Amino acid sequence: MIYAGLMLIAFGSTSAIALNSRPAGAGATPARSSATPFDNYQFRPIEEHVVSREMGRRYNKDVDDYAQCDVVIVGAGSAGLSCAYELSKYPEIKVALIEQSVSPGGGAWLGGQLMSPMVVRKPADEFLDELGVAYTEALLTVDGTEHGSTHVVVKHAALFTATVLTKVLQADNIKLFNAVSVEDLIVKQDPDGQEGERCVAGVVTNWATVTLFGHDTQSCMDPNTISSKVVVGATGHDGPLGASVVKRLAKLGMLNKDNAPTGMGALDMNTAEDGVVDGTRELAPGIILAGMEVAESNGAARMGPTFGAMMISGRKAAYLCLNKLDVDWSGASAKNLAALEEMVATNSP
Repeated sequence: MIYAGLMLIAFGSTSAIALNSRPAGAGATPARSSATPFDNYQFRPIEEHVVSREMGRRYNKDVDDYAQCDVVIVGAGSAGLSCAYELSKYPEIKVALIEQSVSPGGGAWLGGQLMSPMVVRKPADEFLDELGVAYTEALLTVDGTEHGSTHVVVKHAALFTATVLTKVLQADNIKLFNAVSVEDLIVKQDPDGQEGERCVAGVVTNWATVTLFGHDTQSCMDPNTISSKVVVGATGHDGPLGASVVKRLAKLGMLNKDNAPTGMGALDMNTAEDGVVDGTRELAPGIILAGMEVAESNGAARMGPTFGAMMISGRKAAYLCLNKLDVDWSGASAKNLAALEEMVATNSP
């Protein structure tokens, strides 16, 4: 009996692996159906200019609606998104979320070194519960003995980021402007301060492609502005695009010696996350720092691939915004109320 097969040659010998066990001469295999539910699928006709107008009209309305808002969040990484999510619970607050990349999420689409799982130290897993993000309890085992769980693991970091991003995008009071850069800050006389004291009153924006590539090739690429009552800096740790708010404040001379940027410290997970949450604060009048940009301002250690501090720092920044806006947040859940009051009282400027 002859079989169709693949001949493998190894060390001078041959062997046959049957890829098709149908005997030669047997009847032909019946043809599989190629039908799908989408055969002969047709879209309704449309004129090209209609698509242009649909996009342009809505986007320009967003630009008009958010030219003056309550809060601007600079950076839509895990801290910025967590801040926006918390503020989405207050529909009376208008929030512009600005992200330089086309794709929001910052570095939270993956865990460490491009690996997919996301580690979140307790008790920040409570935020995952609120979002409905599934995770696995990670038990600490020493010499075969279990010592309880100190952290949880989300099977893919993108699961958290996609979930919180979806909830933010669904909120009526938040507009994400991605592919938009913040080139500078709006700084004015502080109405609540003494003569000569300044405050941040908004941001200066431009298309990201102009910021990154246009200024060196074009003679005039003027920006736009968004005015706000509070700005949250969540642009990440130092780098070509990171820590931009801290660096600009330092250059403007708006930071005193206690707030002068010291640069992020070396990695120490056990001190880093507490340090970032503790350091989330109003750095200068009108501007609050969140996430890894905090470490650039106070020298907190970097935590590496653990994400709880980014989530909680962003949420804490949201409550600092509420305080700044004189919004009553006492309706927060009783479970979190005491902890939130302690955080805000301890870290208010």
